[in-house]
Amino acid sequence: MPRKIFKSWIPDPVKIRNNPALKFLGVLLHDPYLFHLNRHSVAVAFFAGLFITFLPIPGQVPLAALAALVLRCNLPITIALVWISNPLTFPIIFYAAYKLGARLLDHPPQKFHFELTWEWLQTDFAHYWQPLLLGCIIASFFFSCLGYVTINWMWRWNVSKRWKERAEKRALNKPHK
Repeated sequence: MPRKIFKSWIPDPVKIRNNPALKFLGVLLHDPYLFHLNRHSVAVAFFAGLFITFLPIPGQVPLAALAALVLRCNLPITIALVWISNPLTFPIIFYAAYKLGARLLDHPPQKFHFELTWEWLQTDFAHYWQPLLLGCIIASFFFSCLGYVTINWMWRWNVSKRWKERAEKRALNKPHK
């Protein structure tokens, strides 16, 4: 994977460390692995970020930051991937996860409606939580593994391609006898 592309997308580590809102983390942000751009760090960041993206929980960004700290993978990429699940996309993601979970649990199809009220959480959520949670966990595992494998494959393919290009360039520049 072209390191230059990721480098242009992510913020400067010095700016992140000097952010006043993140001063409470102290020396935790000084771990160089949190900002490495190598195959392993980016692939694990994709795994962690995509895994957390599909979980139906509040506080995904702090959880992603904690996962990056624990797994010592690229922090900005992990946090950026969590934003796949945003107010525009999470209804679609969680509806699809609910349908997947309902199909796997052989639940009869029910009309899924969501209201952000305490009454809905106390009454209707009891019908939806098991299929929703199962679908979300399966989607988390599937897409995080897919992201990890895809990044590894793309990175290796790109490195192999660059090696071949350099070998061809050396062969062209090699003097003939």
